[in-house]
Amino acid sequence: MKVALINHGCAKNLVDSELMLGLLDKNGYKFTLDENDADVVIINTCSFIHDAEKESVDSILEMADAGKKIIVTGCLPQKHKSELKNAIPEIASMIGATNPADIIKVLKNFEQGKFVDIIQDSPKYNYPEDAERQQITVGASSYIKIGDGCNYECGYCIIPKLRGKYVSRPIKNIVAEAKKLADKGVNEIVLIAQDTSSYGIDLYGHQALPELLSELNKIDNLSWIRIMYAYPTQMTDELIDAIANLDKVVKYIDIPLQHSHPRVLKAMKRPVMDYEKLVSKFRERIPGVTVRTSLIVGYPGETEEEFEDLYNFVKNVKFDRMGAFEYSREKGTYSDTLKPQVSAKIKHQRYKKLMELQKEISLNNNQKYIGTTLKCIVEGYTDEGTVILRSEHDAPEVDGLVYAVSPKSVVPGDIEDVKITDADEYDLYGEIL
Repeated sequence: MKVALINHGCAKNLVDSELMLGLLDKNGYKFTLDENDADVVIINTCSFIHDAEKESVDSILEMADAGKKIIVTGCLPQKHKSELKNAIPEIASMIGATNPADIIKVLKNFEQGKFVDIIQDSPKYNYPEDAERQQITVGASSYIKIGDGCNYECGYCIIPKLRGKYVSRPIKNIVAEAKKLADKGVNEIVLIAQDTSSYGIDLYGHQALPELLSELNKIDNLSWIRIMYAYPTQMTDELIDAIANLDKVVKYIDIPLQHSHPRVLKAMKRPVMDYEKLVSKFRERIPGVTVRTSLIVGYPGETEEEFEDLYNFVKNVKFDRMGAFEYSREKGTYSDTLKPQVSAKIKHQRYKKLMELQKEISLNNNQKYIGTTLKCIVEGYTDEGTVILRSEHDAPEVDGLVYAVSPKSVVPGDIEDVKITDADEYDLYGEIL
């Protein structure tokens, strides 16, 4: 039996897919990334917002039309359970979002002509530590999932219902995985979880991210360690000091703040804090730090004045990197019940206005790099032979790139000094020294 896998969604889903491929390999299954060549297609789905859900459903329908045997995994079956199979009867089997190892039980039943579903009613993530990840994307950097699940109940988010409470992996297991990746030539590891900054609380009784960073910092053949998805109240002095003082930890904080106005934050069930002060603290304590955030416009009840508060907040803080999203209404979330819902037209207008402002800020930020030299990691080449790199100020897949001419040949994963000669809103241009 030859198995293919299609992955949808975030980097955390990507790791789950790679773990499933590792489990297939360990159990003697042949797998392919070409679904046309497969007997069975696993579709690992996302259900975070409506658009992501639609993309996953379209993928299932496409494989059904192609006459493939389909196993659906991840957030979509966890959210909709039997409703999903009733809506798309071509689905043979389903597994939920929290136990990637269940894929083997489903496949073994499959071989005997039995189509079973394994979905936990009370989800709790179980990382298959004995699985050797088979990476779909191999390059200069690699994600490491340090935990899964979430203890917060943000008003717009369905993830805690789908993934359960926060579950951390042991430090020794994460360090062992990072060493293996470094030995394969990975030069940057990106730590991910629903909330990386709460790492270790469930396992060790305290925030253990600073300790984990300290251990990872000792790995010789690793150059960069990056943290994504921090939570405002967990940005402790100890964590800030670890980012500031550990030489391999890039000076980059990704902290989705979602809004600035106290009433909206309260309605979002998010911490009501002075975020301007918090960002100032990062910039004072970590020289040269890059601060990335993401924000939501058009949350139910958001008034024009509250949006203006957000607009002025962005104008004052001048985030180095920023993404914005139009609020997406999700069944099963607290915000789905709130009134009034903001119209699609107004949401889009606010989104465009905020992103136009950020475009200006981003251009000014990038122009400051002209004439300076940045450490950058090689990602590859354009068709014309220009080297594609990424600075330590930019996370893979979400931030900008650096395009450079080079007097020498370089390979993906190399860290090079690049003199920046030009900049636009999102990317930098230069020459490798």
